[in-house]
Amino acid sequence: MDLQIRRAEPGDAAQIARVHLESWKTTYAGIIPAAYIASLNVQTGQQHWRQRIEENIVDIFVAQQGEDNSSIFGFICGGQIRESIGNYDGELHAIYLLQQCQQQGAGRALVRTLAATLHHKGFKSMIVWALQDNPAVEFYRRLGALPLRTKTINIGGKDLTDLALGWLSLASLL
Repeated sequence: MDLQIRRAEPGDAAQIARVHLESWKTTYAGIIPAAYIASLNVQTGQQHWRQRIEENIVDIFVAQQGEDNSSIFGFICGGQIRESIGNYDGELHAIYLLQQCQQQGAGRALVRTLAATLHHKGFKSMIVWALQDNPAVEFYRRLGALPLRTKTINIGGKDLTDLALGWLSLASLL
């Protein structure tokens, strides 16, 4: 795979929304109610991601094959922690890869890119929230994240356990 990771641009919003939606369909099948997932659409997602990119409040990176932005197959988004947990200051807000592109090193490369960017900005640590039944929990554990706490969230009328995992030192990811 000819992996390229770069900062997201407003023109990437449609591809990010496509990856986000397709990833939800494969990752959360049997976890999040199917009717809720079916209600999601690329157009709404595109508006959301374009706004987040243009606001430039969080860092968003895309993974693509080659130089063509239509080949985007993954992305990561992160920045300041949104819900205080101990001394943690950074947060991986979202990471999604198309299923067929998983387990090939792109996820690890995206996490390292975000960690390096946050570290450069003075952040010391990072958390990520993931549904407890999300297979990605094991990915975060393999990268050294430790479980911190859980909370119950409701998605599509179903109560789900959300798990916070954290890295006390961003340096461990660099």
